[in-house]
Amino acid sequence: MDRDVYLVLDDFGRMGCAWRDTNVEDTDLEAVIQDLLEGQYSNPVRVVGFNLSEGWVRDVSEEIALRLCQRCADEDRELPDSLHQLVEKTAARA
Repeated sequence: MDRDVYLVLDDFGRMGCAWRDTNVEDTDLEAVIQDLLEGQYSNPVRVVGFNLSEGWVRDVSEEIALRLCQRCADEDRELPDSLHQLVEKTAARA
C-alpha cells in the first residue's frame, strides 16, 4: 500500500485504550477527520500516521486537532464533545 494511513487510539475508560478497527479504505486523512467529527470514536486520545512505502511513522494528533478545529470554524459548527480532550491535550503539548 503506497499511501498515508491514519489510525486512532480510543480511550474506553476502565476497559483501557485500543486502536480502533477500521476498513483500509477508511484510513486516509479525510476519512479519519470525518469519522472523528461524526462521533465514531468515544474518546480519541492519539492519532498516528504512517506510510510504509516511504518508511515513516509519527504522532499526528496535533495536526489532526488543528484540522478539526479549522473544519469546525469553516463549517460554523461546534467541536463535538468527544474531541475536546484530544484538542486540549495536543494544545497543551504544543
